[in-house]
Amino acid sequence: MQRPDVRSTSSGLGRALVAIYAVFALSASARSLVQLATKADQAPVAYSLSAVAALVYVAATLGLAEVGPAPRRLAWAAVGFELVGVLTVGTLTVLDPELFPDATVWSAYGQGYGYLPLVLPFLGLAWLIRTRASR
Repeated sequence: MQRPDVRSTSSGLGRALVAIYAVFALSASARSLVQLATKADQAPVAYSLSAVAALVYVAATLGLAEVGPAPRRLAWAAVGFELVGVLTVGTLTVLDPELFPDATVWSAYGQGYGYLPLVLPFLGLAWLIRTRASR
């Protein structure tokens, strides 16, 4: 019996990871679009950060969903940026809550999303490490 390609996200844990990223891409995109369209003047930095997070989640979804060197580079960049973003924004919002008048996806390390935005980049990086090609 041939072992399935562990670098693929076409089944198992890889498919679940891509699905979670896709849900975050959709929810963060919808949230930021509504916020920017209806009340951008109230908290432009927070709503712009939510839009950046949405783009990062879209890029991570696309990078993780495909197999090959270019998608993997995209996934590494997106998930790495996501980790830095959630740690930076999370720390800033904990240290100075008034810095952002309204919450972003990454505020308080993703508290509004059950801290999944904090856990997700670690899962993404673990997947990328686990599935890297042996040299």
